[in-house]
Amino acid sequence: MYAIVKTGGKQYRVERGQRLLVERLAAKEGADVALEPILYRSDEPVFDKAGLQSVKVTAKVVAHVRGEKLRVFKFKPKRGYKRRTGHRQDLTQIEVIEITQGKAKAAAAKTTPEKPAAAKAPAAKAPADKPAAGKAAAKAPAKRKAKTAAKADGAAKADKASKAKEGQADGS
Repeated sequence: MYAIVKTGGKQYRVERGQRLLVERLAAKEGADVALEPILYRSDEPVFDKAGLQSVKVTAKVVAHVRGEKLRVFKFKPKRGYKRRTGHRQDLTQIEVIEITQGKAKAAAAKTTPEKPAAAKAPAAKAPADKPAAGKAAAKAPAKRKAKTAAKADGAAKADKASKAKEGQADGS
């Protein structure tokens, strides 16, 4: 029996009792962590979402360690450019404690019926709000009419001014 789990953006094939190094986890040493299963295999493979919800992969954090130092060397010929840096990855050593597949709970499949009385109560309050909204709606067209009238007056004045300027230019 084994499972393929996903952690830290990588996938690992794990079995019970196996120790492995993964990307740093935010759990303290000695804590149990649940890993996300992608595939479970005992007698038959399980890889659909409904089947994987019943699969649990539990691991214990053994230690937090740092990986080997990686040397990074940058070089550009004929320019005198040389850079040497290093990198050590933070890792967590875990041990897989158990891999279990439980039965899906029947209680989760059942749904509770909703109360129809709760849905009727908000509907009764809605008509009380309509008259207030109607008053505000009646005021809005009056404001619009005033604005359009002001714009039309401004446009007429601008036309008269431009015609007066043209007449002065012709008379000169």
